[in-house]
Amino acid sequence: MDQPLLRVKEAAQLLQVSKWTIYRWIDEGRLEATKIGGGSLRIFRRSVAALVESNRTDSRPADFAPHLKMVPLSGRRATKR
Repeated sequence: MDQPLLRVKEAAQLLQVSKWTIYRWIDEGRLEATKIGGGSLRIFRRSVAALVESNRTDSRPADFAPHLKMVPLSGRRATKR
């Protein structure tokens, strides 16, 4: 079973963004996090899932293709339409 909390680096890898983006999203309220002993920050896995779901661009349920990996568009391919 997956842990309900993620380290900042784990959330960044999962969402394919920098750890600084994770910190910014926490400050903006887009991700929920908590501090644990020693001031370490942990992100709630459910808030990561909610962020992904709220930014979906298709209407299929998230479990439609669990084998697919979320890959952000970047560079030239993102500007082509």
